[in-house]
Amino acid sequence: MLTAGIVVLSVAVVARIGRFGFNPTDQGFVLAQVWRVLHGEIPQVDFLGPRPFGSAYLHLVDHLVPAPLMIGSSFVTMVQLTVATFALAAFLTGTSPLDWGPLRLGLVFAATLISLNMYPLMAWHTVDGVFLVALGWWLLDSGLRSDARWRRWLGLFCLGFAVIVKQSFLFAAPIGVLILLFHPAAPPKKGSRLPGDLLVLGAAPLLYFGMVTVAGGLESAIAQLTGGAQTWGEGLSRFWTADFAGRADPRTYVFPVLLGVLVLAVTWAARERLGEPGRWLRTVTGLCVVAVVVFVVADGGFEHAGSWPITLLWLFLAAALLDAVVRRRLPWRYLAIAALGWMASLSWGYPLPGLLTGIFALGVLEAVAPPRPPRLAGGVLGAIAFVLAGLMLMSAHDKAPYADRPQGELTKDLGSVAPSLRGVRTTPNVYRYVSQIRGCLDRYPASRVAVLPDNPFVAPVFGVRDPFPLDWPIPLELTGDSPERMVEAAERLAAEGNYLVLFQTVRAASLAAGAPVPEAVAPDAPTIAMSGIEERIKGKLTGARVACGGFAGFWAPPR
Repeated sequence: MLTAGIVVLSVAVVARIGRFGFNPTDQGFVLAQVWRVLHGEIPQVDFLGPRPFGSAYLHLVDHLVPAPLMIGSSFVTMVQLTVATFALAAFLTGTSPLDWGPLRLGLVFAATLISLNMYPLMAWHTVDGVFLVALGWWLLDSGLRSDARWRRWLGLFCLGFAVIVKQSFLFAAPIGVLILLFHPAAPPKKGSRLPGDLLVLGAAPLLYFGMVTVAGGLESAIAQLTGGAQTWGEGLSRFWTADFAGRADPRTYVFPVLLGVLVLAVTWAARERLGEPGRWLRTVTGLCVVAVVVFVVADGGFEHAGSWPITLLWLFLAAALLDAVVRRRLPWRYLAIAALGWMASLSWGYPLPGLLTGIFALGVLEAVAPPRPPRLAGGVLGAIAFVLAGLMLMSAHDKAPYADRPQGELTKDLGSVAPSLRGVRTTPNVYRYVSQIRGCLDRYPASRVAVLPDNPFVAPVFGVRDPFPLDWPIPLELTGDSPERMVEAAERLAAEGNYLVLFQTVRAASLAAGAPVPEAVAPDAPTIAMSGIEERIKGKLTGARVACGGFAGFWAPPR
């Protein structure tokens, strides 16, 4: 029944929200990596990037969903996010979802929608990392409590896998080791099984980097993975020094929750002396804290890049203090999830813990623990919370789908351009942009095709091979020997022929702002350059100069 609920919710969210809007860069980025793996390319050797490519293997499952590729990929992502929220709720409470009543079930489903907020339903390495860590910690915890070796090992494998989807999730592995060593349910003599547990934890990274080493790419891989700009989640601490001039200061919401936590902690510690008045004080205080949390979520409006995710993280940490007082122990479950929020915020483009907002809100409610209503009333409250979260989600996405125009302007179905995009709706401008690429492929046939600089969706959607080793050659992604390898690929194309390399005259990112797409440009029209690599590639290509729609480039037919 629970599995059916997760599937139904995921289908409904994709149908109502996930299929509206299309971003030519983000929505094909991970799928392009999957496409390369399907064609035998080796990560960090045949295709390059500043992070490991574990997601390329995880999202092979997207091709097994009986739906068009883009829709099927959105469904997989929603399932991941839902399972992650359930796993984190089970880990936080130390309970099984099978034992939850209707109130907690309704709140967890609502938390899933809050965690989605305005995040796009697309295959992405950060979602994969959160999913794997959440599943890993939950399975490890439940495996230790039930003494089930298969759960413990599967959880450890998931934690190791998280390391190879993005470096920021590396920290989940040592936290897993600490859980192994100090979990309350761990057996006294655990040293004998520790080597086997550590081997399972390291299995995925060992297999990944072993493959890269055998292929002769370890040195290059190290340069790629260590050469990116560093980020340490500075936004989480900068929250306390930021200038919120002209807006409500979100920091003011943290202090009443801290005060409420203090009152709850004191009244709980003195509950026997305070008696009935103390119970009423705890109830009223708990409800006030709940009201603050609900207000923060509602006031945030599910905004993609607002401050409300950070506010909820700090409220969650405040709740950890209460958990420590009530349970008389280190609030290690709360601290682990807060650490996961920090890991998720280690990002160049989205330095926020937005994917965990739902569990942050739920964690505060679990800590303050207002009186539980009867089962029927609890079910009604859970259903109300879920419906309200759903209405907020739909309203937010209707106004501004990720990287596209409001839903009322999404009048074109991209399925007429490519079967793998069937069901995805976008604006006439984006439709023209994508259909012009389709027209270019028909007009200038070649087996190797690239549309630079930021259209990684082209290869998996149109079924062509990208001859360059980088799917998204923007400055931040060009680490290690990537620039030289891009130029070398252009030299090989010039020598071998059978290629079509196009360059944009319109930024893909500007399409969301309604930027017009020209009907035609000249073959020598100025094109978008996001780094110096575009001009270097142009200097190496010797094919005929061509143009079609808003794209200009070089074409050399098969020889």
